[in-house]
Amino acid sequence: MPRREVEIERQLTEHIQNFLLELGQGFAFVGRQVPLEVGGQDFYIDLLFYHLKLRCYVVVELKARDFEPGFVSQLNMYQNVVDDILRHPDDKPTIGLLLVKGKNKTVVEYSLTGYQNPIGVAEWKNQLAHALPEELKSSLPSIEEIEKELEQK
Repeated sequence: MPRREVEIERQLTEHIQNFLLELGQGFAFVGRQVPLEVGGQDFYIDLLFYHLKLRCYVVVELKARDFEPGFVSQLNMYQNVVDDILRHPDDKPTIGLLLVKGKNKTVVEYSLTGYQNPIGVAEWKNQLAHALPEELKSSLPSIEEIEKELEQK
């Protein structure tokens, strides 16, 4: 990934992490760049939260570029590993949230078809709430709140 993209992604990740934590709407911060070892390979979750009201983990992957179908596969794998290693039997399945610079709705829909894990794909500057599972929408900031926070950065 080009250096500029890495820096943009780092800044956005930090800002979104702080913003969600400031809201205090049930998110407990677990970690940033959370390491996962899978089959002898290292992977890193951008942001990992536990939602106290929903009783589930929330994996947030942030991409500083437009949606690519492979992002869904990566996020799905992270959800599966979190469910296998961290999830308590009483917890609900891990929710995945993929934040991208832009997306083609048709490509996203085809990319999500067949996946069982709850995954939302949203543009970090646009329609975040419309892409999330219904039970998570009321626990997240509004689109206006997110846009206002990102504009202040």
